[in-house]
Amino acid sequence: MRSWRAAVIAALVILAAVPVAAQDVTLRSPDGDVEIEGTLLGFDGRYYRVDTIYGELTVDGSGVVCEGPGCPSLEPFVADLRLSGSATIADVLMPALIEGFAMRSGFALTRERPDASHSRFTLYEASGQPLARFHLRSTTTDEGFADLLADEADVALAVREIRADEAQRAREAGLGDLTAPERSRVLALDGLVPVVAPGNPVLAIAPLDLARILAGKIDNWQALGGPDAPITLHVRDAESGLGQAVADRILAPAGLALDEGAVRHPTDAALVRAVASDRLGLGVASFAELGNTQPLALTGRCGFVLRAERRAIKMEDYPLTTPLFLYLPMRRLPEIARDFLIYLRSAPAQIVIRRAGFVDQAAEEVPIADQGDRFVNAIASAGPEVSLGELKRMVETLDGMRRLTVSFRFRTGSAALDAQSVSNVEALAQALATGRYDGRQLLFVGFSDGQGPAVTNAQIAARRAEAVRDAVLAAAEDADLSRVEIATDAFGEALPMACDESAWGRQVNRRVEVWVR
Repeated sequence: MRSWRAAVIAALVILAAVPVAAQDVTLRSPDGDVEIEGTLLGFDGRYYRVDTIYGELTVDGSGVVCEGPGCPSLEPFVADLRLSGSATIADVLMPALIEGFAMRSGFALTRERPDASHSRFTLYEASGQPLARFHLRSTTTDEGFADLLADEADVALAVREIRADEAQRAREAGLGDLTAPERSRVLALDGLVPVVAPGNPVLAIAPLDLARILAGKIDNWQALGGPDAPITLHVRDAESGLGQAVADRILAPAGLALDEGAVRHPTDAALVRAVASDRLGLGVASFAELGNTQPLALTGRCGFVLRAERRAIKMEDYPLTTPLFLYLPMRRLPEIARDFLIYLRSAPAQIVIRRAGFVDQAAEEVPIADQGDRFVNAIASAGPEVSLGELKRMVETLDGMRRLTVSFRFRTGSAALDAQSVSNVEALAQALATGRYDGRQLLFVGFSDGQGPAVTNAQIAARRAEAVRDAVLAAAEDADLSRVEIATDAFGEALPMACDESAWGRQVNRRVEVWVR
């Protein structure tokens, strides 16, 4: 009892005071020496989460007695998990994952639909006793963050990273730093894909031209090598995750805003149906929802072509890859919710993600023979800055190795890893800890864009490879690293993925790859 009392007193000292509207529970130690009053915010079957005059406290229920009208019924306890956010995740992917979790865990499952935007999944033990309720709201990323801030959701489903003002409000609400790596995770991957109607003669588009079309600066197909006819622009509504991703990933880097005359659609499915039936139409769709449209490849003046394909998205070689996020505030979730979050990173969950049409994060090994186009691009780009001798060294180094689909890229203008790469650090560290690469060699290989002197670029690429290696090793605390040979190398601008003429292309080219033998 003394240790429990000390923990409570320490929490009271550390936490800042906030006003409390009502006092509906009292948590009292058996000897009556410690008493905590406040508003019950949650109970996971063991821990109480209480808003007190000292701030929000989490208290182990095994050491207290709860009194008051807000006290939960302890027998039988049914856990609740509330998820809210982007319909891109909530409509198909999350229900499929909940069903997969229930099946994998041996639970029976029922689903209710109180209205078009809400679903309730109830999980049952073999005895028929309800074990947990998953409450799912299908809305927008904006609304998901709003529900999190209002304590109407435990997890936010987002198709973009949290914005600075949202993160600030979350800190003020006591949810912790939602920009921290442990407060978010990448659930799956998607991509922004320019699409046209089947039969359109235009097969590829430069990212900057795509941005100019979206902004209304290019309005005729002739500018893209097509017929002399106006372009009909189809987009999602501005509040949708897809609409926000287009604004953030395509328009903002070009300093442009969406054309007000674009035809807006309420769902991703409605957008692709409209584009597929409009021979002069163009839109940007989700990789998971292309319908009957004809996807356009991304290209540039150098002639490199990047297509929205599963492996290219998984490796982030496709420049318009968009991660799907879960944001988790700094609070304790019920045990079954924590089990569900663990399941989401498992191999069975990755299969569910693929079947739902999204790109999973399971690491694959790609033979060097499957990457002929990349080496052709490297040879075509050779010149005074990158010698054929350096290309020969690269080929000899990588010969007999396989490239992992786990890659690392950096935020624009920053040495910090982007969101997907932060998730990849954890995934690769976990693989090392489980012994997946025991007895093998891992080589972290740095590459750069072509801006600036080649010698400087090679040095930068080498430092990035070392930084990624160090981040992975630091995260792999439980791994026996003596069983794995780990090294770094760098080839600078020797193996470009995209044209350096645009910010999109340069960001794709600045990367660290992982090769395995």
